[in-house]
Amino acid sequence: TASSSSLLETSYELPDGQVITIGNERFRCPEAMFQPSFCGFEHSGIHKTTYSSIMKCDDDIQKDLYANTFLSGGTTMFPGIAGRMQKELSSLAPSTMKIKIITPPDAERKYSVWIGGSILASVSNFKHKWISKQEYDEAGRLIVHRKCF
Repeated sequence: TASSSSLLETSYELPDGQVITIGNERFRCPEAMFQPSFCGFEHSGIHKTTYSSIMKCDDDIQKDLYANTFLSGGTTMFPGIAGRMQKELSSLAPSTMKIKIITPPDAERKYSVWIGGSILASVSNFKHKWISKQEYDEAGRLIVHRKCF
């Protein structure tokens, strides 16, 4: 209905002063993190990847990982992302596991991935994993796998 669609719409002012109004498309962007097939990718969603990663760890730390799942970076800024992750991960994890999704305050969460990467890059024993522009231009994204994994 017209009234329900207006509830979905939100207006944003762009840096140039232009105002745009978007509707349900603002929900489709974060949905792609859970269903990458929306964008044509045949990958697992973030919840399934998290579950698979935890299940590959030693049994004695899985409980701690489920209870301390930390969301960080700009893509975690979507409203409701923590609740959705909680729901999806709970549906996959063993029923005995306590699932806790941790989201720092927005200002910290938005840049925490960049800050963490900059700290890692400043550690001297990480230098052998640095990738120059020339290396990237020559090998493309495969250079990341070659040097880092």
